[in-house]
Amino acid sequence: MLQLRPNCECCDIDLPPQSADARICSFECTFCVSCAEVKLAGACPNCGGELVVRPRRPAEKLAGNPASTQRVLKPQACVARP
Repeated sequence: MLQLRPNCECCDIDLPPQSADARICSFECTFCVSCAEVKLAGACPNCGGELVVRPRRPAEKLAGNPASTQRVLKPQACVARP
């Protein structure tokens, strides 16, 4: 099950579970749409994988399967890979 991390790893903006602005790679590294498209050119700075729209969990499922509250912040890594 996806963790639905609560923030962008680059800029630390909040990304609630229902946000359409969250982007993730296959390892669930999480970024806002602005950082993903502008700073990172659609590629994860951690693994080089593609950043895609994070699926949204239906609100009624969040009660039994809540989003993660653990924030991950790695601004030093937020540069596009060559």
